[in-house]
Amino acid sequence: WQVWAIYMVFAANLSKQQALKQTCPSCDAAQLCNCSFMGLDFIPPGLTAKITMLNLAHNRIKRIQSQDLQQAVNLRTLLLQSNKISSIDEDSFQSLVKLEFLDLSNNSLAHLSPVWFGHLFSLQHLHLQGNFYRDLGESSPFSSLRNLSSLHLGNSHFSVIRQGNFEGIELLNKLWIDGRNLSEYEQGSLKLIKKINHMIINLHNSNVFSEIVRDLLHSVTWLEVREIKLAVETKSMVQNSTSTFRIQKLTFKDSFFTDQSVSQIIVLLKPITSLQEIEAIDCVLEGKGEWDTKKIERSGHSFVKSISVINIIIQNFHLFFDPSGMESQIKNLERLTIASSKVFMVPCTLAKHFSSLLYLDFNDNLLVNNRLDETICEDAWPSLQTLNLSQNSLKSLKDTAKYISRLLKLNNLDISQNNFGEIPDVCEWPKPLKYLNLSSTQIPKVTTCIPPTLEVLDVSANNLQDFGLQLPFLKELYLTKNQLKTLPGAAPIPNLVVMSVRKNKLNSFSKEEYICDSPLAVRGAQVGAVHLSLMECHRSLIVSLICILVFLVILILVVVGYKYHAVWYLRMTWAWLQAKRKPKRAPPKDICYDAFVSYSENDSDWVENIMVQELEQACPPFRLCLHKRDFVPGKWIVDNIIDSIEKSHKTLFVLSEHFVRSEWCKYELDFSHFRLFDENNDAAILVLLEPIQSKAIPKRFCKLRKIMNTKTYLEWPSGEDQQQIFWENLKGALKS
Repeated sequence: WQVWAIYMVFAANLSKQQALKQTCPSCDAAQLCNCSFMGLDFIPPGLTAKITMLNLAHNRIKRIQSQDLQQAVNLRTLLLQSNKISSIDEDSFQSLVKLEFLDLSNNSLAHLSPVWFGHLFSLQHLHLQGNFYRDLGESSPFSSLRNLSSLHLGNSHFSVIRQGNFEGIELLNKLWIDGRNLSEYEQGSLKLIKKINHMIINLHNSNVFSEIVRDLLHSVTWLEVREIKLAVETKSMVQNSTSTFRIQKLTFKDSFFTDQSVSQIIVLLKPITSLQEIEAIDCVLEGKGEWDTKKIERSGHSFVKSISVINIIIQNFHLFFDPSGMESQIKNLERLTIASSKVFMVPCTLAKHFSSLLYLDFNDNLLVNNRLDETICEDAWPSLQTLNLSQNSLKSLKDTAKYISRLLKLNNLDISQNNFGEIPDVCEWPKPLKYLNLSSTQIPKVTTCIPPTLEVLDVSANNLQDFGLQLPFLKELYLTKNQLKTLPGAAPIPNLVVMSVRKNKLNSFSKEEYICDSPLAVRGAQVGAVHLSLMECHRSLIVSLICILVFLVILILVVVGYKYHAVWYLRMTWAWLQAKRKPKRAPPKDICYDAFVSYSENDSDWVENIMVQELEQACPPFRLCLHKRDFVPGKWIVDNIIDSIEKSHKTLFVLSEHFVRSEWCKYELDFSHFRLFDENNDAAILVLLEPIQSKAIPKRFCKLRKIMNTKTYLEWPSGEDQQQIFWENLKGALKS
């Protein structure tokens, strides 16, 4: 009965595995099991301990039952997002103690149960956003998740966060809350988390925003707020606390501002001394820049070092006021990015007060040359080292260089993707300039306008046909996507380390000016003085050609061997080697038959019904060996043939047209050829059942053809009166 029980268990497991293979073919014999987008309305049966990743996303699963994942004890990743899950049995995840990633987002869960996650001690990433729950319950669903690193939660129905909801979580790398309809936040709820590296929250309610910020000032490093419409807030965000601030970066994305809310948020953020960076991405500003600069100035100086404004929409940007009065707020700023925001100028009076600014990015704006004179006036941006003016509307390279030369400390300049078209022979540049990007500027050539102090130059994607500048300090040169036909001479750029020349029309270079880097044997030598062999220059090509030639030689040998019976000659050589180690004839005691009969199956009627009857019923009878009757069953056919020939006194060949074409007869001739067809050996008896020309015998049987030409053979007569003489002659040959 034990054997029967084992058999039943094995059969049940096999049945489950087959069911799994049918439901989700990719799970067969794989640790990674991808069953997404398969229209499943249940978790497939037969999941085993070998599976470490199970992807069931984008199906129609409605319920997770206790037994569904019970055997998947080594599961590390479980993806169940975008299903219709509304019910989860409390012990469904109980066996998944090794699970590290669980995604239940975009389902129909109306509540979250702490019991679900009670045994997920290894869980690091949990995604719960996009469901139907309105809150996280009265206590924390995450109290057992001590190793949790990232948590995504919330949805369009999520409206309440209570104290205790995050109990048990002390450290998160990322927290994402979809709280666009969050209306109630109990103060202190997020304070339970001691440290959050990056928090993203989608939020519409500005009151809730202020309360959350107050709780996060001492725990979060980077706070990203999305979709908020900031109202005018009067209550300070900083509470009386001895704890140090942790927040360093604040990002607003897809948010809405007014002039009043901008003024107020600047004032409220100033006391946060740890705040170093502010970003506004894809936001809308409704206003003209009428900020309360007096109130802003009275609130003290700002600690922010970096401001980034990317793709901000100001519907009436042409009416935007000169932000005078903000001078005192920008003197400590070190990095400023205003990209894709239709900036066409910065007033000179304001630009002069960016006394500490090191990095300025005006990428993808509306700057033109005549406004650039105002933006970069004398004494403006006095500390600037890096300037990005790419993708603007600058037309004159000479004027652009002239204005930029006022930046006395500039060493890094990007003016790419401006349509200059022409390049003058002489330009003014800042003396410290080391990096210059002129890619995609439609310049047809390079001239001495380019400063000789450069260490990095990018002139990619232009119309250059040659490059011959003297740039003694240049280390990196980018010439991609031009019309170059020859490499630049090496002498004018002696310190070059990197050169990119992809997508040109190169066909030559100066061998006298370039130095070899590889192979190691010629490193440091001039290219013109080195003469490498074809193998050294084209190693991969030569190896490929050798492989092709070897393949062709093998193919030719196979074809020739097949045509000229090379396999037969190899077999004969092996048979000859075996025959050399055996005596010419077997000892008399080992002789079992008077003759071994070799014949074609098509001649079996004559052999078996006429010849055998005549010889085996003679007085005395002859003992004949026939393959049909006397071969040992199960023994290799070749061994049967060799043994039968060696144990027979004679070998009787019944020759006919069928014999010549027979594979059986060919084998029997093969393995008797060396042993039987000696010039002085009479062990072979040839019987011609029908007239046959010696030339009909395959040429490889050369000794057989020779014997037929030089020795007597018996020919079966057609007349009955001569058949008796045939039998007498055959019997006499067998007795000799």
